[in-house]
Amino acid sequence: MTTDAATEMDLPDLFDDPRDLHPNRWWLEILFIAAFYLIYSAIRNQFGSAAVSPETALDNAWTVIDLEESMGLFFEPGLQARFINNTRFIQFWNLFYGTFHFVVTGGALFWAYKRFNHRYRIWRNTLAFATALALAGFSLFPLMPPRLIEDCGTFGGCVQTEYDFVDTAVEIGGLWSFDSGTMQSISNQYAAMPSLHLGWAIWCTGVLYLYLRRWWARALMALYPVATLFAVVVTANHYWIDALGGALIVIVGYGLGRLAAERVAQWRLRNRPRVVFAQDSHAPPTPTPPHSA
Repeated sequence: MTTDAATEMDLPDLFDDPRDLHPNRWWLEILFIAAFYLIYSAIRNQFGSAAVSPETALDNAWTVIDLEESMGLFFEPGLQARFINNTRFIQFWNLFYGTFHFVVTGGALFWAYKRFNHRYRIWRNTLAFATALALAGFSLFPLMPPRLIEDCGTFGGCVQTEYDFVDTAVEIGGLWSFDSGTMQSISNQYAAMPSLHLGWAIWCTGVLYLYLRRWWARALMALYPVATLFAVVVTANHYWIDALGGALIVIVGYGLGRLAAERVAQWRLRNRPRVVFAQDSHAPPTPTPPHSA
């Protein structure tokens, strides 16, 4: 058996090497993730609402609304209207929208690293590629969210319509308001397409679902993207088509993330030091064939 063949038998799956991520190198992962998110935030905000006119973002909003209406699926105003008078209920979904997006995603990333780090690179790469694809969407299709259509503030459309969307964070309350002066200065008000909230929620389910053992935990993870979709719509932060865009970037991101992980794993496999296995001293000696006369 050749050395290469022995190595391949030892590692039938490129991602099943427990030495793939050293357990004491977690701090490098934190630095990588923090740097990536800072770069993402800087690009997202630099080329976002501060660089796009409200008219452009509003025109794109009409495009989305017209598309949904043509399919008979423009249900966002009716959904919000059904629950808008239930203050506690809306406040919960404002809290959900503002916190779960980060807490659950961060927890899933940590879980992936600690519990099945041989697959961690794929999921980390998926999250990175999906987030980068979202940046492209924000740049190419700046979209005014429903909550800003009738808002006459700096970033609002200030158009009187029959929809009566309510900015729930402003009118009802939550942890923070995206229309406050501070949030306006540091966030992209038109980063609605695709919905990164929904994209990250699907990513979290993909990471955790198969590795959870209790049925109720799996049920909660399966329902998490559904709850996120409800949250982004009922709070008027997104149209449902934005959520479809969020699902798409995760699917594409997974393909790119797995491909990148495969390339790295193959490179490491080719450059791994060759291992020479000594012959077992207790094994009978290999007979020497007789010499021909």
